[in-house]
Amino acid sequence: MEAMTPLRLRVGCEFTYQVSAPSPAVIQVAPRLGEVARVIEDRWEVTPEATLEVTEDLYGNSLRRGVLGEGLARLCYDAVVEVPAELDAVDETASQHPIQELDGEKLHFLLPSRYCLSDELMSTAWELFGETEPGWTRAQAISDWVHSNLEFQYGSSNPLTTAKDAFEQRRGVCRDFAHVFIAFCRAMNIPTRYVFGYLPDIGVPPPDHPMDFCAWSECYLGERWWTFDPRNNQRRVGRVVIGRGRDALDAAMVTTWGPASFRSLKVWSDALEP
Repeated sequence: MEAMTPLRLRVGCEFTYQVSAPSPAVIQVAPRLGEVARVIEDRWEVTPEATLEVTEDLYGNSLRRGVLGEGLARLCYDAVVEVPAELDAVDETASQHPIQELDGEKLHFLLPSRYCLSDELMSTAWELFGETEPGWTRAQAISDWVHSNLEFQYGSSNPLTTAKDAFEQRRGVCRDFAHVFIAFCRAMNIPTRYVFGYLPDIGVPPPDHPMDFCAWSECYLGERWWTFDPRNNQRRVGRVVIGRGRDALDAAMVTTWGPASFRSLKVWSDALEP
Protein backbone atom coordinates (compact mmCIF):
# COMPACT_ATOMS: atom_id res chain seq x y z
CA MET A 1 0.00 0.00 0.00
CA GLU A 2 1.32 3.43 -0.95
CA ALA A 3 2.21 5.59 2.05
CA MET A 4 0.11 8.72 2.59
CA THR A 5 1.76 12.10 2.08
CA PRO A 6 2.74 13.51 5.50
CA LEU A 7 0.95 16.57 6.84
CA ARG A 8 2.68 19.80 7.76
CA LEU A 9 1.53 21.67 10.83
CA ARG A 10 2.41 24.97 12.45
CA VAL A 11 2.51 24.53 16.22
CA GLY A 12 3.56 26.78 19.02
CA CYS A 13 2.66 28.85 22.03
CA GLU A 14 3.21 32.14 23.81
CA PHE A 15 3.37 32.61 27.60
CA THR A 16 3.60 35.90 29.47
CA TYR A 17 4.62 36.35 33.09
CA GLN A 18 4.97 39.36 35.35
CA VAL A 19 8.37 38.93 36.99
CA SER A 20 9.37 41.04 39.98
CA ALA A 21 12.87 39.52 40.31
CA PRO A 22 14.95 37.23 38.05
CA SER A 23 13.36 33.77 38.17
CA PRO A 24 14.83 30.44 37.00
CA ALA A 25 12.47 28.55 34.70
CA VAL A 26 12.20 25.19 32.96
CA ILE A 27 10.18 25.19 29.73
CA GLN A 28 8.69 22.14 28.01
CA VAL A 29 6.80 23.15 24.86
CA ALA A 30 8.94 21.86 21.95
CA PRO A 31 8.13 18.52 20.29
CA ARG A 32 9.76 15.59 22.03
CA LEU A 33 12.76 14.21 20.14
CA GLY A 34 12.49 10.81 18.49
CA GLU A 35 8.72 10.90 17.98
CA VAL A 36 6.79 10.56 14.72
CA ALA A 37 6.51 14.37 14.45
CA ARG A 38 9.56 15.72 12.61
CA VAL A 39 10.57 19.33 13.21
CA ILE A 40 11.22 21.12 9.90
CA GLU A 41 12.04 24.49 11.42
CA ASP A 42 11.51 26.22 14.74
CA ARG A 43 12.37 29.36 16.65
CA TRP A 44 12.37 30.69 20.21
CA GLU A 45 11.77 34.26 21.37
CA VAL A 46 12.36 35.30 24.98
CA THR A 47 11.97 38.85 26.25
CA PRO A 48 13.70 40.25 28.19
CA GLU A 49 16.44 38.40 26.28
CA ALA A 50 17.68 35.24 28.01
CA THR A 51 19.81 32.25 27.11
CA LEU A 52 17.99 28.91 26.99
CA GLU A 53 19.99 25.78 27.71
CA VAL A 54 18.81 22.43 26.32
CA THR A 55 18.51 19.59 28.82
CA GLU A 56 16.54 16.36 29.34
CA ASP A 57 14.62 14.89 32.26
CA LEU A 58 14.54 11.28 33.47
CA TYR A 59 11.59 10.51 31.14
CA GLY A 60 13.53 11.63 28.06
CA ASN A 61 11.53 14.85 27.66
CA SER A 62 13.31 17.75 25.95
CA LEU A 63 13.52 20.82 28.21
CA ARG A 64 14.88 24.36 27.99
CA ARG A 65 16.03 26.16 31.09
CA GLY A 66 16.94 29.77 31.67
CA VAL A 67 16.25 32.77 33.87
CA LEU A 68 13.26 35.05 33.23
CA GLY A 69 14.21 38.71 33.45
CA GLU A 70 12.44 41.30 35.55
CA GLY A 71 9.34 42.94 34.08
CA LEU A 72 6.81 41.51 31.63
CA ALA A 73 8.47 38.29 30.42
CA ARG A 74 7.38 36.71 27.15
CA LEU A 75 8.19 33.16 26.03
CA CYS A 76 7.31 32.26 22.43
CA TYR A 77 7.90 29.02 20.57
CA ASP A 78 6.91 28.49 16.93
CA ALA A 79 7.61 25.49 14.70
CA VAL A 80 6.70 23.77 11.45
CA VAL A 81 6.48 20.01 11.89
CA GLU A 82 5.69 17.06 9.68
CA VAL A 83 3.39 14.29 10.95
CA PRO A 84 1.87 11.13 9.44
CA ALA A 85 -1.54 11.72 7.84
CA GLU A 86 -2.95 8.75 9.73
CA LEU A 87 -5.37 8.18 12.57
CA ASP A 88 -4.12 6.89 15.92
CA ALA A 89 -3.40 3.17 15.63
CA VAL A 90 -5.88 0.57 16.93
CA ASP A 91 -5.58 -3.12 17.86
CA GLU A 92 -8.68 -4.43 19.57
CA THR A 93 -6.89 -7.77 20.12
CA ALA A 94 -4.02 -6.23 22.13
CA SER A 95 -3.70 -8.26 25.31
CA GLN A 96 -3.02 -7.25 28.91
CA HIS A 97 0.31 -8.42 30.32
CA PRO A 98 0.56 -10.34 33.61
CA ILE A 99 2.24 -8.09 36.18
CA GLN A 100 5.04 -10.61 36.75
CA GLU A 101 6.06 -10.26 33.09
CA LEU A 102 6.43 -6.46 33.12
CA ASP A 103 9.85 -4.82 33.25
CA GLY A 104 10.77 -2.01 35.64
CA GLU A 105 9.65 0.81 33.34
CA LYS A 106 6.18 -0.65 32.90
CA LEU A 107 5.85 -1.41 36.62
CA HIS A 108 6.61 2.25 37.31
CA PHE A 109 3.48 3.19 35.38
CA LEU A 110 1.31 0.92 37.55
CA LEU A 111 2.05 2.91 40.71
CA PRO A 112 -0.08 5.73 42.19
CA SER A 113 1.30 9.21 41.52
CA ARG A 114 0.72 12.80 42.65
CA TYR A 115 -2.47 13.30 40.60
CA CYS A 116 -3.40 9.72 39.69
CA LEU A 117 -4.47 8.18 43.00
CA SER A 118 -5.09 4.69 41.69
CA ASP A 119 -4.90 3.22 45.19
CA GLU A 120 -7.74 5.46 46.42
CA LEU A 121 -9.85 4.65 43.34
CA MET A 122 -9.05 0.92 43.35
CA SER A 123 -12.37 -0.37 44.68
CA THR A 124 -14.35 1.99 42.43
CA ALA A 125 -12.39 0.84 39.39
CA TRP A 126 -13.08 -2.81 40.07
CA GLU A 127 -16.77 -2.11 40.69
CA LEU A 128 -17.04 -0.30 37.35
CA PHE A 129 -14.74 -2.39 35.16
CA GLY A 130 -14.12 -5.69 36.92
CA GLU A 131 -16.45 -7.56 34.54
CA THR A 132 -14.77 -6.23 31.38
CA GLU A 133 -12.37 -8.35 29.35
CA PRO A 134 -8.72 -7.60 30.21
CA GLY A 135 -6.71 -5.85 27.49
CA TRP A 136 -7.86 -3.40 24.84
CA THR A 137 -11.54 -3.97 25.64
CA ARG A 138 -11.02 -2.95 29.26
CA ALA A 139 -8.95 0.15 28.40
CA GLN A 140 -11.55 1.26 25.86
CA ALA A 141 -14.36 0.69 28.35
CA ILE A 142 -12.56 2.97 30.82
CA SER A 143 -12.05 5.62 28.13
CA ASP A 144 -15.73 5.40 27.16
CA TRP A 145 -16.81 5.79 30.79
CA VAL A 146 -14.58 8.80 31.49
CA HIS A 147 -15.67 10.49 28.27
CA SER A 148 -19.36 9.94 29.04
CA ASN A 149 -19.32 10.75 32.76
CA LEU A 150 -17.05 13.80 33.00
CA GLU A 151 -18.11 17.19 31.68
CA PHE A 152 -15.45 19.27 29.93
CA GLN A 153 -15.44 22.67 31.60
CA TYR A 154 -12.72 25.31 31.63
CA GLY A 155 -11.97 26.63 35.11
CA SER A 156 -13.48 23.61 36.85
CA SER A 157 -10.11 22.40 38.19
CA ASN A 158 -6.87 23.88 39.44
CA PRO A 159 -3.21 22.79 39.84
CA LEU A 160 -4.12 20.81 42.97
CA THR A 161 -7.03 18.83 41.44
CA THR A 162 -6.42 15.07 41.52
CA ALA A 163 -8.08 12.25 39.60
CA LYS A 164 -10.16 11.51 42.68
CA ASP A 165 -11.33 15.13 42.84
CA ALA A 166 -12.28 15.16 39.15
CA PHE A 167 -14.06 11.82 39.51
CA GLU A 168 -16.12 13.09 42.44
CA GLN A 169 -16.88 16.45 40.79
CA ARG A 170 -17.61 14.78 37.41
CA ARG A 171 -15.96 17.60 35.46
CA GLY A 172 -12.58 18.93 34.40
CA VAL A 173 -10.31 19.80 31.49
CA CYS A 174 -8.38 17.38 29.29
CA ARG A 175 -5.65 16.77 31.88
CA ASP A 176 -8.35 15.75 34.40
CA PHE A 177 -9.90 13.35 31.90
CA ALA A 178 -6.44 11.84 31.37
CA HIS A 179 -5.77 11.62 35.12
CA VAL A 180 -9.03 9.79 35.85
CA PHE A 181 -8.41 7.39 32.96
CA ILE A 182 -4.83 6.74 34.11
CA ALA A 183 -5.87 6.14 37.72
CA PHE A 184 -8.56 3.64 36.70
CA CYS A 185 -6.24 1.83 34.27
CA ARG A 186 -3.47 1.51 36.85
CA ALA A 187 -6.02 0.27 39.39
CA MET A 188 -6.93 -2.41 36.83
CA ASN A 189 -3.23 -3.34 36.36
CA ILE A 190 -2.75 -1.69 32.95
CA PRO A 191 0.53 0.31 32.76
CA THR A 192 -0.56 3.80 31.71
CA ARG A 193 1.34 7.06 31.27
CA TYR A 194 0.39 10.71 30.86
CA VAL A 195 1.09 12.47 27.55
CA PHE A 196 0.64 16.06 26.49
CA GLY A 197 1.24 17.91 23.25
CA TYR A 198 -0.31 19.72 20.33
CA LEU A 199 -3.45 18.37 18.63
CA PRO A 200 -4.82 20.10 15.51
CA ASP A 201 -8.52 20.02 14.69
CA ILE A 202 -8.23 17.85 11.57
CA GLY A 203 -11.33 15.92 10.47
CA VAL A 204 -13.42 17.14 13.41
CA PRO A 205 -15.86 20.04 13.84
CA PRO A 206 -14.25 23.33 14.91
CA PRO A 207 -14.24 23.64 18.72
CA ASP A 208 -16.18 26.35 20.52
CA HIS A 209 -13.19 27.27 22.68
CA PRO A 210 -9.67 28.61 21.95
CA MET A 211 -6.87 26.23 20.96
CA ASP A 212 -4.99 24.84 23.95
CA PHE A 213 -2.45 22.17 24.76
CA CYS A 214 -3.99 18.69 24.82
CA ALA A 215 -3.47 15.89 27.34
CA TRP A 216 -4.07 12.23 26.60
CA SER A 217 -2.75 8.83 27.73
CA GLU A 218 -0.88 5.76 26.55
CA CYS A 219 -1.52 2.18 27.69
CA TYR A 220 0.96 -0.68 27.43
CA LEU A 221 -0.88 -3.62 25.83
CA GLY A 222 0.27 -6.31 23.43
CA GLU A 223 3.97 -5.39 23.81
CA ARG A 224 3.63 -1.72 22.81
CA TRP A 225 2.17 1.63 23.91
CA TRP A 226 -1.19 2.72 22.48
CA THR A 227 -2.87 6.13 22.45
CA PHE A 228 -6.12 6.59 24.38
CA ASP A 229 -7.75 10.01 24.54
CA PRO A 230 -10.70 10.01 26.97
CA ARG A 231 -11.40 13.72 26.44
CA ASN A 232 -12.12 13.25 22.71
CA ASN A 233 -12.57 9.45 22.76
CA GLN A 234 -11.86 9.08 19.07
CA ARG A 235 -8.88 8.37 16.87
CA ARG A 236 -7.33 11.63 15.69
CA VAL A 237 -4.77 12.84 13.15
CA GLY A 238 -1.73 14.97 13.87
CA ARG A 239 -0.74 14.45 17.49
CA VAL A 240 2.58 16.12 18.34
CA VAL A 241 3.99 14.73 21.58
CA ILE A 242 5.77 17.23 23.83
CA GLY A 243 6.15 15.30 27.08
CA ARG A 244 5.40 12.09 28.96
CA GLY A 245 5.42 11.06 32.59
CA ARG A 246 3.42 9.64 35.48
CA ASP A 247 1.00 12.57 35.38
CA ALA A 248 0.90 16.31 34.67
CA LEU A 249 3.50 16.97 37.37
CA ASP A 250 6.15 15.34 35.16
CA ALA A 251 5.10 17.23 32.03
CA ALA A 252 4.53 20.82 33.09
CA MET A 253 4.78 23.38 30.28
CA VAL A 254 6.59 26.01 32.37
CA THR A 255 7.94 25.64 35.90
CA THR A 256 9.32 28.74 37.64
CA TRP A 257 11.26 29.28 40.84
CA GLY A 258 10.82 32.87 41.94
CA PRO A 259 8.31 35.74 41.88
CA ALA A 260 6.92 35.12 38.39
CA SER A 261 3.14 35.46 38.07
CA PHE A 262 1.39 33.86 35.10
CA ARG A 263 -0.50 36.37 32.93
CA SER A 264 -1.55 34.78 29.61
CA LEU A 265 -1.23 31.84 27.23
CA LYS A 266 -1.84 31.38 23.52
CA VAL A 267 -1.49 28.02 21.71
CA TRP A 268 -1.70 27.19 18.03
CA SER A 269 -1.75 23.92 16.10
CA ASP A 270 -2.89 24.29 12.51
CA ALA A 271 -2.55 22.34 9.29
CA LEU A 272 -0.60 24.12 6.55
CA GLU A 273 -1.63 24.12 2.91
CA PRO A 274 0.23 21.43 0.88
